[in-house]
Amino acid sequence: MPRAGLSSAAVIERAAQLLDEHGPESLNLATVATSFGVKIPSLYKHVDGVQGLRRGIMLAAKAELTTAMEQAAVGRSRDDAIRGIAVAYRDWALRHPGQYPLTVRAPVADDPDDVAVSEASVAVIFAVLTGYSLRDDDAVDATRFLRSALHGFVSLETGGAFELPVDRERSFSALVESVVTALAAWGGE
Repeated sequence: MPRAGLSSAAVIERAAQLLDEHGPESLNLATVATSFGVKIPSLYKHVDGVQGLRRGIMLAAKAELTTAMEQAAVGRSRDDAIRGIAVAYRDWALRHPGQYPLTVRAPVADDPDDVAVSEASVAVIFAVLTGYSLRDDDAVDATRFLRSALHGFVSLETGGAFELPVDRERSFSALVESVVTALAAWGGE
């Protein structure tokens, strides 16, 4: 009989929390089981080992980040939507430093859940880019540009690489405004 409070969702949520708090070394069944006060075999009723745990965290993280970007873009268009997405992306990544690296991986082609959640994330950006008249190959290129800029900043920031004395908020704002300017020029406006 499953232990009260133990479910696939609860196990994945706890593992994600441990990952954010303690880093990748905490992503093992022993640590998660101990946090629930159960033995490792109890977790196998809810996740398919460490790989299943990692996959569950990845799917949930991609979905949460997508939701954050969607909410930031609602009711906004073009520059304001890009600014909102950029802030939401960075804020989510800073709150979830352990989970964030799992969100930037390309979907596994034979995993329909991963493909669906990854496509949903890109669809948010594609929708905003239509305001710049960017479609098809241009939308793909612009999406890669936006994601590269945001990921680069966030990765350097979370990795402790920003030691220069200028305020990070100022630097992030300059990056986002540069992206907005580039997208407007790219769309021919």
